Amino acid sequence: MTKEDIITGIKERETNRPLVLAAVILAMFMAAIEGTIISTAMPSIVADLGGFKLYSWVFSSYLLMQAVTILIYGKLSDLFGRKPVFTFGVGMFLIGSLLCGLAETMELLIIFRLIQGLGAGAVMPIATTIVGDMYTMEERAKIQGYLASVWGISAVVGPALGGFIVLYWDWSWVFWLNLPLGVLAIVGTYLFLHEDIEKKKPQIDYIGALLIFLAVSSLMVALIQGGVTLPWDSWQILLLLSTCVVSFILFIWQEKRAAEPTMPLHIWNNRLITLANLASLTTGAILFGISSFLPAYVQGVMEESPLVAGFTLTTMSIGWPIASTLAGRLIIKVGFRTVALGGGIALVLGSLFFVTLDPTKGPIWAGIGSFIIGIGMGLSTTTFIVAIQSSVDWKTRGIATASNMFMRILGSAVGATLLGGILNNQLQSYLNKHGAGVDESLSIEAANILLDESQREKLAPDTLEVLQDGLTFSLESVYLGVCVLAVTSFLLIAFLPKKEKENEQSSIQ
Repeated sequence: MTKEDIITGIKERETNRPLVLAAVILAMFMAAIEGTIISTAMPSIVADLGGFKLYSWVFSSYLLMQAVTILIYGKLSDLFGRKPVFTFGVGMFLIGSLLCGLAETMELLIIFRLIQGLGAGAVMPIATTIVGDMYTMEERAKIQGYLASVWGISAVVGPALGGFIVLYWDWSWVFWLNLPLGVLAIVGTYLFLHEDIEKKKPQIDYIGALLIFLAVSSLMVALIQGGVTLPWDSWQILLLLSTCVVSFILFIWQEKRAAEPTMPLHIWNNRLITLANLASLTTGAILFGISSFLPAYVQGVMEESPLVAGFTLTTMSIGWPIASTLAGRLIIKVGFRTVALGGGIALVLGSLFFVTLDPTKGPIWAGIGSFIIGIGMGLSTTTFIVAIQSSVDWKTRGIATASNMFMRILGSAVGATLLGGILNNQLQSYLNKHGAGVDESLSIEAANILLDESQREKLAPDTLEVLQDGLTFSLESVYLGVCVLAVTSFLLIAFLPKKEKENEQSSIQ
């Protein structure tokens, strides 16, 4: 057995690395494309099932369950090995996909999306951890860069494939498309991945798992519903936030006394992990701020088509995998911190494009800014994963990887709340100030008209001008917030340790 076998717990003589890597890529593609392909199909789904008021929960339920389980799966993979947890996750994802395609009401679809999210919580972090186990640090840097391109490909292919399926087949196939991919992923890892797991009875931290589940789920529901369907000062939101705080305090207490804690607190003593995770929180918020609000600006203010709006986001999906692949090569030559700093600089530069964005600059300006943000995300996120996996041993690599992905998901949810709140408050303030003499009925909801060309053309010129100027004004504040987040990310990256030696502690006797 080689030195690297001892480091990772993977039996290289029996493990077929190329075939396992192919299986992992299939699973990652399956989970990644699900987020983009369903967006195109949702109008057809709503037309068939009804329940437009539940539209957002089709997305939120998936994100919620993924977020609340990702840390638990990471720890379970450290206790029982990657293969059984990965197989369970993909299996649950496939069951959820099958049921989603059979849903006859929007309520059932949301329930089945919860099941799908339950599986997705394992797919992404464990797939990434398997790669971290199989390859040396030098190899890992290159492979993780390649894996990041899966996201870029899915972002480009997903919307087009979803449109094709809805046009020529049935929306159910948007979900059923996952079935052959998932089966191949399970077969590939089951047959060709072999691990050396220490034979002892694990002590599972059930109380810690329950507490983190309560803390994260209550926080996510509060962030998703607060200010949207429920006021922030409502008793429901206050109860959810209180539950989050109390559960998290009890979780910390439990983790200090548990023999096998769900989240080993000692990993947060690692300066690299703490800073990388905090930076992932802010970059997750940046990602949400760009991808969620840019199409509204391009369509509503610039009066461009949805196709052009999609182009401005596609450039991010092009820049990300290019930078990820480049990061994998540069990490070995110049080190983690230098590559991550390059990513931080790109994030700040890209955010400046959006701070200075106005209708006269056109979608090309927005597309360039989006591309630079993609470069920043690719350089930083790939570097974080490789650096974290190289700084811990096999026994904590699963939870360490999961913690980083969890922080990015949490960042997206926090970004949705923070930046969405800025948008709504600034738009309402502008309409109250400038819309009174034009149309007394103008409200935030009137901004929806800007996104529909046929309705937009029916607006009086003065009303159209107020709405477009209001949306421009409010999005300027949003992008200023994105710029602050980008600068914060850069500062966190700047404090990363200059050199982190790879941890080579054995995971087997």
